[in-house]
Amino acid sequence: MKITCALSDFEFNNLASDLEVVLYGRPNRPEQGSIAATLKHEISQKKLLPAPKAWDLLTIALSVISADSAGYRTRSPDGWTRDFELTMSVVDQKFWNENAALLQQLLAFLTTDRWSLKFIEGGILPKPDKAPVLPKEDCVVLLSGGLDSLIGTIDLVVDGKKPLAVSQRVTPDTKKQALFARAIGGGLRTFQVNHNIKLPEKERPQSQRARSIIFLAYGVFIATTLSRYHSGARVPLYVCENGFISINPPLTGSRIGSLSTRTTHPVVFSLLQKILNNSGLNVDIVNPYQFKTKGEMLNECKNPNLRDSLAYKSTSCGRILSNKIAGEYVHCGRCVPCLVRRAAFHKWKGVDKTKYYYNDIGIQDEKHAGFDDVRSMLIAIAEWEEQGTQRWLGASLSSALIKDKQKISSMIERGMVEIKTLLKAQNVK
Repeated sequence: MKITCALSDFEFNNLASDLEVVLYGRPNRPEQGSIAATLKHEISQKKLLPAPKAWDLLTIALSVISADSAGYRTRSPDGWTRDFELTMSVVDQKFWNENAALLQQLLAFLTTDRWSLKFIEGGILPKPDKAPVLPKEDCVVLLSGGLDSLIGTIDLVVDGKKPLAVSQRVTPDTKKQALFARAIGGGLRTFQVNHNIKLPEKERPQSQRARSIIFLAYGVFIATTLSRYHSGARVPLYVCENGFISINPPLTGSRIGSLSTRTTHPVVFSLLQKILNNSGLNVDIVNPYQFKTKGEMLNECKNPNLRDSLAYKSTSCGRILSNKIAGEYVHCGRCVPCLVRRAAFHKWKGVDKTKYYYNDIGIQDEKHAGFDDVRSMLIAIAEWEEQGTQRWLGASLSSALIKDKQKISSMIERGMVEIKTLLKAQNVK
């Protein structure tokens, strides 16, 4: 699929494309798509001063999201792997073309698709405000509304850090993100936006494999606006996620699709860090919980009172928009993220006041113990116990970009024990 992403004044007719996407503006024709139409205005209102290559990275992320949303996996020869020829307008055309192979490697690992990237001139670089705002925070943290990012942000503040929280507005987490930011550290400065993609035709359901790129790009973008960054210092970008979900090994041989995402995988972070270093963007991606299970994160939270009052309000479910009770979106209780969440609460032994649509997964029918994810988890536990951790993980830790593989293996073992203990307590057989 050939896709061109550029500003509204670009001569799209000069390139043959299957899809044209207008960046930071409105489409000129009905057959065009658009993304981030109001984002430039929102940034301008805040009088922020990001680095030029941070604008380029954001443009690339928006373009990738556009492709990921438009590309139909079912139309590919194997029913999954897509081929993208993606052309994007950037400020530093020469640099990005020189680093295209590294970006292609990152995207191929993240989405399991084939990517061919081409960069052309004409990127966005707004005129800086005469009196720009340079935030005084010393780091940036991604605050998604999930349990891990909540705990991570709480811990950062307890440790004396002063984070600026970056959030991506998404139903039903927008209000939760704002609630958490207000509750932590006496109130955190936030950058909360949405890219609002509009395409003539989208895959249903849309692929979500590339969703981490835009969230990370927002984080890097804001990191380069800090006073600390403009003084020449490096800025930490904290992406807080338990190690089990980061690795997210396929539970069975058939789970090679979108259920096994690589959003915060060490390979993704390693490749992105190389790109940042090559570009001269002095931002360090940090996951302090790479070797922690979700249960350990919850149990070891450094502000127990705040944890107790907020943890159950966080979101973990991958299917939350499909389940409502009394008009309220609730966790399904049976998908893999829900199982990992419930296992964490069980290990913590605190009160889990989360509402689950399928609360008792021990019921022996196809909606509860017989649901695909629950069955897959049971099979995975049996295979893990029979084969041992190294053999069961297989190629999950094979990349040379992954460091401390023994620590990760040990963490995976503890994570499996957490889930096994939950399933036993729920009488899932």
